[in-house]
Amino acid sequence: MTKATERGGGLALLALIMANVALAFGPLFVRMADTGPVSAGFWRLTLALPVLVLIAMQRREPLSGYGRGIWWVLALGGFAFALDLASWNFGIERTKLANSTLFGNMGSIILVLYGFVISRAWPHRAEVGAVVLAVVGAGLLMGSSYELDVRNLVGDLFCLAAGVLYVVYLLSIRKVRSVLGSWSVLVWSTVFGIAPMLVIALLLGEPVWPTDWTPVLLLALVCQLFGQGLMVYAVGHFSPVVLGIALLGQPVIAVIVGWVAFGERLSLPDWIGMVAIGAALVLVRLPEARRAARLAGSPAAP
Repeated sequence: MTKATERGGGLALLALIMANVALAFGPLFVRMADTGPVSAGFWRLTLALPVLVLIAMQRREPLSGYGRGIWWVLALGGFAFALDLASWNFGIERTKLANSTLFGNMGSIILVLYGFVISRAWPHRAEVGAVVLAVVGAGLLMGSSYELDVRNLVGDLFCLAAGVLYVVYLLSIRKVRSVLGSWSVLVWSTVFGIAPMLVIALLLGEPVWPTDWTPVLLLALVCQLFGQGLMVYAVGHFSPVVLGIALLGQPVIAVIVGWVAFGERLSLPDWIGMVAIGAALVLVRLPEARRAARLAGSPAAP
């Protein structure tokens, strides 16, 4: 994958932003569901799968004939995604909504550090500034609403584990996105996640069959089809550093959802935090844009 491709264009950046917008609604829909939280994740995958298969077929993306290594990576990604959803959905029920968003996205810091390690280079000053801005912005957004309390400890730990597992999922699909279409990747990561989700839900003794289908349908449509569809597309166009910074944008959406759905007032730190994360997304792409511009202006190799 070339640097120019990795940097992504305006369409890929829009997809990345909209993916985070859609995924930020996940905790709200899980809270609305009358199934267990892990069962809600099972329905999120199961209801989305037939539509994902139809889209992949319509786009003529192959759903078979992969090498053994590709299958292993797809299976790892699907299993990690199932554990991510199970951990996060389980934790959402046992902590505050703001805590679940904050701790569920702490894996983005790991993704940023991983990006610096695999690049085998010290981060550019703009990248360091972007990381600092994003972390400070997320802290400001959650500072007035999150609550460190022993009563939330179990939920916080499960949400933190979910953040780490989501990094494993993203890195897995990023690896295969260089050779597979985005919809075929999403089909198989969804397939490999369904059975583990159902087994975990049953082991926890959760109610599986919903009486109100609206929340789980919204989970499937908004979060799996739209959110993960855009994320799988975007993940192949950006470095782990950019992806990690972008994930920290989800607390912005959580704050806005709280404002619209629950009438929660936006304070000055909330506004500053949102601006800081937006500035970080711009700042983190500057070094890659400059490198691409220099490459474009240099003489072609013989």
